[in-house]
Amino acid sequence: MITTEDAWQDLIGISADPPDRRNKCEQCKRPVVVCWCSALPQPPLAVASQIVILQHPAEEKRSLRTALMLQLGLKPGKCVVYKGKRFPNARHPAELQRVLDSPQTLLLYPSKDSVPLEQINRSTGPYTLVLIDGTWPQAKAIYASSPALHRLRQIKLIAVGISDYIIRTQPTEGCLSTLETAAQCLAVLEAQPELRQVLVQPLHALCKYQLDNGAVEHQSKEFLMKTNQYPKPIGKRLSRLLNYSNTVCGSASPLEQQAVEQKS
Repeated sequence: MITTEDAWQDLIGISADPPDRRNKCEQCKRPVVVCWCSALPQPPLAVASQIVILQHPAEEKRSLRTALMLQLGLKPGKCVVYKGKRFPNARHPAELQRVLDSPQTLLLYPSKDSVPLEQINRSTGPYTLVLIDGTWPQAKAIYASSPALHRLRQIKLIAVGISDYIIRTQPTEGCLSTLETAAQCLAVLEAQPELRQVLVQPLHALCKYQLDNGAVEHQSKEFLMKTNQYPKPIGKRLSRLLNYSNTVCGSASPLEQQAVEQKS
């Protein structure tokens, strides 16, 4: 017989949150059916350089994030993510301030003073590379409110090729995801061209699953405009971005292009 007390105990034991019926991977926290962890390098890669990602808090809500792929693909501590809208702030550990004060720290930011990453003297490394992760307006706000970033040596990527993130519409042909940008930079800093291909394998696995289940490949806005397929008027910001990509760099990562927006 079920007593009133038993029924009450059962009731108070019910979670207020609805149960998540999908089994999730303990590592990437994605549903097991769309887990990309099997494509991660095993063991995680040991590199001399370090990547520091300054991430806008809104990026946490995105379902298809690539920064986590980078963190899991490298040895612990080689990719560190700090969240915020201003860097550093009181909530960040003292280590971030030390990174931003170090002469060995580089900021991916194609200003008039930035130099191609390939021209950096690797013999004086290892280096810490700082990337801003967010949409263009978010990155613009982060840079503007973070004077510590203005003092860093600034570098840029040149002719980085076409993104493998083919299930997302990119602004221009040269846009890269956060993972691809960092992987390309590491390939240069470590003088190991194969690093990019190894680190982006989880992204390939993600795209393959999506394509196998109904997703379609996306062309860049630049491609659509060149072929008269872009359905909207070209805004001033996109026009400036396309002009910069075509006449100054040849191609640029989205993190670089965020910086271009900050200057415009």
